[in-house]
Amino acid sequence: MPPAARGPFLSFSQPKDPPMSVRIGISPIAWQNDDLPDLTAAFTMEQALREAREIGYTGIERGRRMPSGTEELRRYLDGHGLALCGGWCSGNLLVNDVETEKAAIAGQVAQFAALGAPCLVYAECSNTVQGDRAVPVNARPKLSRDEVTGYARKLTELAKWMAGEGLPLTYHHHMGAIVEDGDDIDWLMEGSGAEVGLLYDTGHLVFGGGDPMAVLDRWGDRIGHVHYKDLRADVARRARAEGWSFLDAVVAGAFTVPGDPEGAIDFAAVTDRLAAMGYEGWIVVEAEQDPAKVAPYDASKLGYETIRDLCARAGLAVDDRTPVPQG
Repeated sequence: MPPAARGPFLSFSQPKDPPMSVRIGISPIAWQNDDLPDLTAAFTMEQALREAREIGYTGIERGRRMPSGTEELRRYLDGHGLALCGGWCSGNLLVNDVETEKAAIAGQVAQFAALGAPCLVYAECSNTVQGDRAVPVNARPKLSRDEVTGYARKLTELAKWMAGEGLPLTYHHHMGAIVEDGDDIDWLMEGSGAEVGLLYDTGHLVFGGGDPMAVLDRWGDRIGHVHYKDLRADVARRARAEGWSFLDAVVAGAFTVPGDPEGAIDFAAVTDRLAAMGYEGWIVVEAEQDPAKVAPYDASKLGYETIRDLCARAGLAVDDRTPVPQG
C-alpha cells in the first residue's frame, strides 16, 4: 500500500539576517584642499558635491568652504542629495582642560548631531606639525606611553560628554601628530574608555609605519569610521629619508585612491576583515593629490568603483540610497 500523500513541504528554518551594509562617502579634499588651498584653487565646493553625487557617493565630509550655519549646511547638502558623513575637528585637549575643550567644540558637536552625522573626526592639533611646510614630518611630537595614557583619560571624558550630546567621537591618528604609529594607537586605545572610537585611516596608518591588519585585529570593536586612502610607498620613503614636511609629501603624491596601481595597500584584505568583524558604517575616500597631476573626478570615480567591487567580493552590501533630506 503506497504511503499516504504528504502536504506541501514546510520549512521551519529561521529567516536569514539581512546582509551587513556599508555606505560609501568621500571627503571634498580632492577638489577643495583646506590645508593647501592654492593647490585646488581652480575647483569649487559646488563642483565637489555635484561630481561626488554623480559618481555615486551618498555622503560627504564637512569642508571649511561649506556654509557655516546648520540650516544653511542642511539645505546645501540636501540640494546635492548627500548626507554629512563626518568631518574634521581640530582638538586642543592636550593643552586645554576638558571643560574648556567642551566649550570650544560645542558648536560643531551640536551641528553634526543635528544633521545626523555618524561621528566627529577628532584629532589633536595643539602641537601637530602636519600643516607646517617648514617642519619635517619626522619631527612630529612624540609622547611617552604615560603621557598618551593621561591624554586618553581626558579624551574619554570628552567622548562621554559628546555621546550625551548625541554624537560619537572617533579619533583620527594622523601623520605629524601625537598619535601616528601603531604604538601610539595602542596606547590611546588601551588608556581610553569604550566611548572613544577609532577612525581607521589606511594611508596614514601605513605611512606612519603601522600594520593595518594588526590594528583591525586588535581594535576592530573600537572602529567607528573608516578612511580608504592608498599610499605611494616610494614617495613616502623619500619623504622620510629626505626630511620632507607632511604637506610636501602630499604635493609630491604620497597619497592616492584605492584602485590606483601605484598604491601599496591591500584593500581586498582590509575589506574582507571589515566584513568578517561585522563593520557597518561609512567607508570614506580621502586622498588628497595635486589635481594638475590627477583629475579629482577620475580619481574619485576609480576609488568609488573599486570599493563597490571590493565590498561585493567580501559580501558587504552597499546602501546607495539617496539620503532622506534632513530638513
